[in-house]
Amino acid sequence: MELANILRDAARAEALPRFRRLDASMVTTKTSAIDLVTEADVATEEAIKAAITQWMPEALFVGEESVAADPALLGRLADADLAVVVDPIDGTANYAAGLPLFATMAAVVSKGETIAGIIYDPMGDDWVMAEKGSGAWLRRPNGEAVRINVAQKLPMAEMVGTASVGFMPPESRAEVLSNAIKVRMIVNYRVAGHEYRTFASGHTQFVCFNKLMPWDHLAGVLISQEAGAFAARLDGQPYLPHHVDGGLLVAVDLDSWDELRREVFTY
Repeated sequence: MELANILRDAARAEALPRFRRLDASMVTTKTSAIDLVTEADVATEEAIKAAITQWMPEALFVGEESVAADPALLGRLADADLAVVVDPIDGTANYAAGLPLFATMAAVVSKGETIAGIIYDPMGDDWVMAEKGSGAWLRRPNGEAVRINVAQKLPMAEMVGTASVGFMPPESRAEVLSNAIKVRMIVNYRVAGHEYRTFASGHTQFVCFNKLMPWDHLAGVLISQEAGAFAARLDGQPYLPHHVDGGLLVAVDLDSWDELRREVFTY
């Protein structure tokens, strides 16, 4: 809860006051037109970093904007005894467009393993979180805690899930989109944090991503696993904090994962 409150305090101090108040000078394109950074991303990460540095000075801090400034920082994650990985505003494109669907996320990594994850929703003012081996929980600032679990298995034709095709190889994108008719619905919220929250809370049957930056996925994968899901890269190997490629599929169970991998996400 200490880390959860750090995320909440930073988002409320830096992200929310700027929401729907950005002008063009406060938004910058990074690698492409759909990869943005705002003044709020930077300020929120700085606030989180300052608080974590004071609270856990021994921890390596790996933030999305910190890595943008110093790419070598990402390479230190695999060997760190203790690290905190942060996405100050997940869903920056939504945030910049004034859409109230974004999140602030953090994961704790110890010796190459994710041991805790938190996804904070600044608009709903609550967290979904997990510690390894302790289940997944929805927690509110008043202390209320509700355990969450993934949905029951469904036939493929009835499955609803989220998938990001924007970072798939162009030749694979058409195949995956064609295969999408085999399930009931595939959507994309442009914010991994809320896609993981929706999945882990039992409202969808799968999530799939191709681009694997640790701040986008470490918290969500651990929370999903603690809620009962099966998660792996598309080659079937476990997803680890230092992985940045290989695709990622998370489903309500192993059988669903196998079926989706074979029939839909064939790239």
